[in-house]
Amino acid sequence: MSDNDILEMDGASETEELDLDGDTELGIIQEDLVYTQEFLPTYTSIEEGAPVAKVLHAEFNDKPDSLFFNDGVRRIDFVLVYEDEDKKDFDKRHAFQRKKRRREYFEASLMQMGMELEATGSVIDEKLLFVKVHMPWEVLCTYAEVLHIRLPIQPNDLSSRPSLWNYVSWLTKYFYPNEDLIGKEADFFTAPFEKDRLEHFYIKDHDAFFTPSMRSRMAYYILSRAPYEVRANIKKFGITKLLDGGVYKAAYPLHDCSFNVKSEEDGYPNERFLLYQEWAHPKSFYKMQPLDLIRKYYGEKIGIYFAWLGFYTAMLAFAAIVGLGCFIYGYKTQETSTWSKEVCDPEIGGAIVMCPQCDRECDYWRLNSTCEASKKLCIFDNYGTLVFAVFMSIWVTLFLEFWKRYQAEIEYEWDTVEFLAQEEQPRPEYEAKCLHERVNPITRVREKVPYTACGKCIRISLGISTVLFWVLLIVASVVAIIVYRLAVFFAFSARLRRQDLKELEPLKEYVTPQMATSVTASIISFVVIMTLNILYEKVAIWITDFELPRTKTEYENSLTLKMFLFQFVNYYSSCFYIAFFKGKAVGYPGDPVYLLGKYRNEECDPGGCLTELTTQLTVIMGGKAIWNNIQEVLLPWVKNLIFRYCTRVGSEKVIPRWEQDYRLQPMGKLGLFYEYLEMVIQFGFVTLFVASFPLAPVLALVNNLFEIRVDAWKITTQFRRMVPEKAQDIGAWQPILQGVAILAVATNAMIIAFTSDMIPRLVYYWSFSVYPYGDHSEHTMAGYINNTLSVFNIEDFKNRSKPINPSPSWFNNSTTCRYRDFRYPPGHHREYEYNTYYWHVVAAKMAFIIVLEHIVYLTKFVLSYVIPDVPEAVREQIKRERYLTQVIIHEANLKLVTKRLKPDADKVRRQAEEKLEKEENNDF
Repeated sequence: MSDNDILEMDGASETEELDLDGDTELGIIQEDLVYTQEFLPTYTSIEEGAPVAKVLHAEFNDKPDSLFFNDGVRRIDFVLVYEDEDKKDFDKRHAFQRKKRRREYFEASLMQMGMELEATGSVIDEKLLFVKVHMPWEVLCTYAEVLHIRLPIQPNDLSSRPSLWNYVSWLTKYFYPNEDLIGKEADFFTAPFEKDRLEHFYIKDHDAFFTPSMRSRMAYYILSRAPYEVRANIKKFGITKLLDGGVYKAAYPLHDCSFNVKSEEDGYPNERFLLYQEWAHPKSFYKMQPLDLIRKYYGEKIGIYFAWLGFYTAMLAFAAIVGLGCFIYGYKTQETSTWSKEVCDPEIGGAIVMCPQCDRECDYWRLNSTCEASKKLCIFDNYGTLVFAVFMSIWVTLFLEFWKRYQAEIEYEWDTVEFLAQEEQPRPEYEAKCLHERVNPITRVREKVPYTACGKCIRISLGISTVLFWVLLIVASVVAIIVYRLAVFFAFSARLRRQDLKELEPLKEYVTPQMATSVTASIISFVVIMTLNILYEKVAIWITDFELPRTKTEYENSLTLKMFLFQFVNYYSSCFYIAFFKGKAVGYPGDPVYLLGKYRNEECDPGGCLTELTTQLTVIMGGKAIWNNIQEVLLPWVKNLIFRYCTRVGSEKVIPRWEQDYRLQPMGKLGLFYEYLEMVIQFGFVTLFVASFPLAPVLALVNNLFEIRVDAWKITTQFRRMVPEKAQDIGAWQPILQGVAILAVATNAMIIAFTSDMIPRLVYYWSFSVYPYGDHSEHTMAGYINNTLSVFNIEDFKNRSKPINPSPSWFNNSTTCRYRDFRYPPGHHREYEYNTYYWHVVAAKMAFIIVLEHIVYLTKFVLSYVIPDVPEAVREQIKRERYLTQVIIHEANLKLVTKRLKPDADKVRRQAEEKLEKEENNDF
């Protein structure tokens, strides 16, 4: 490009661009921008108004599995699909001429840059044309160097260390993919490719030296930067814009065969078929994932996602076993719980009259009406829960530390150890907006950037403000749901206490006002969460586009942080409310606390809010899993089914590979972002609130076993092949996981302290059941229920709170009722104030949190320190590879210096010989 060229991408919509023929300057960038030779070395501009080269057309050769041009030699590296404008209706043809000009110029630019194109008509729809793209050897070498692609230099000569798994290989071999079908990848030392040092690379076959995924990646790099329109000094470029504007209908690399049928062509690897048979097929659910083949076929980014998901699922198995054991322990001991027996005992719980839980409409009720609920609470609120919470805090540390080690092994094996930010090229959208100059603080070279320091600050400030606004919107929705809970609890309390519920006889014991309110509020909360997700997704993408991150990794990391912050508040806010706020500020029956001065704050069950928190987690986790599976599996399958039905052809027609792939669904622009988000949100449920729901790891394990195969089936059978992308790690998700792990220690400690009833029971058992506070001679839980329920004189009700309904027949003209709190009884000189038991419990809760957090954090720190992030064997291999690379560079430089010095040495030698010859002649 010349120095006066201007690049424009995604600057205006199709409608706005049509108006640019006039004098308006809408969407035109009024600054110069030049593509550096470093980014697009083969680019040469086409003069404005000059005739452009046309793509040659070829008829389909009736080879449905062919991956080559009609000559059978040039491999198809990418496919572009468009509708022929000349076959449109006459009245619409003129509107499509602009698209045609852009497409023809774009294709001419590709050919100008060394790519080879061939067009073939559709077998199904005569309006469709498929442009096949091929990259010759010289172009591949050029862009392999631009993209710093690492390629083999020599076989790995380091012997692998023996593993413990080798001794049980006779058993483990059945859980690995069939080695006869998927052999082990050859191990090489690699180095960044350079054309000038081609002889140092391990090249057996030029056609197989660059893998299909490498070729597709390089092809997409050029496609995303090739210009499609030139007007004056404005150049617009990028396949993304052409797809959005409808110039092309699709752009994708080819699958190498059908997923369920091998290719009939000789020499084809059939990797898609192998992936389906040994990975995506339901019969292979018990097998380990063929990660090397996944990486080879789909690229490192897809590969590392499935590596992380598989590792997370394997680690969940340990947590699930312990959690299931904790659940079984609670289930077996629920009948032996002393305090639960007292609730259910007609002489104790049946004789305790509880105060109404809402104003006026609610009645008095007996404590033993919550008998079954108290038994179920024992399943989750027991000492095993405390042990499990501590175990999970250590488990999450081990998970993150061992993942770092496993990730280090993958980074080395997949050549991403030295994948630096400098190696990742800028996004085309970023390059198009580079209007301002600055001095690079590292290289001290002047470079183009899209905004000044002030402009960047404005963009970031706007993004932060927008995210905060949406977070506050979520908080407002949570408050609205709280108001709903208070209003509905009032209605349920009034109705359920009066009705006999004979139609719900099997469930009668469980249908309490608290449970009915909890279930309905959880469902409404789930609907609100999903609705806000859909709206915020578009906002977050718009904000990130506006911020204009430099690379694809920076773009995804920025979007990840925005989306996770929103999702964190969206998914977890209701759980945090139930765990730490509900029932904590309710006052007492004579002086209740009101929200907004109108709605009386809701109370927990006599056993606490733990059951309700468990219900909330179950509804959200279960509903989310069902919703995601519908979105991920059912929708793509239905769309493909409808598309195949609409484009059905006779069985006698042979459909080429590129057209079969066109009938599949395209992968979304954000790729794996939602897959990661789904798993990290699940990770939060498993770790943050596991003290209230020990079965969370079990549900997560079962879900993930399906998730791996569902994702594999989806991308292998229902979606077009994605453009392979390089990735070193899981990106911004790693620090997010670490942050969740740190927060999980605090939340679980606080759930045990404030949400469960464990600390009050321990305080009663060790202090208040014996002298000087109790009457028992030894430590016991007997009398716990009576001791933790305060007494209230019904004459002290205010008119606003006093029940208006007649008292039930069993009330027996009682003058007092009980409520859940630790206060002095009526008649005491400090009546209705907090008693000694209350302050003992508060002190015990604070001490428990401090001690537990310090012990667990210390354990986490020690484990993080003693477990190295990179295994020793991997360190040795990395050092060996760097040494070999340096040797090759040294030898190449030495040869280059020798080559340059040779003419000078020959010249000096000749001069010396001539001088010697003259001296000899003079002697004669």
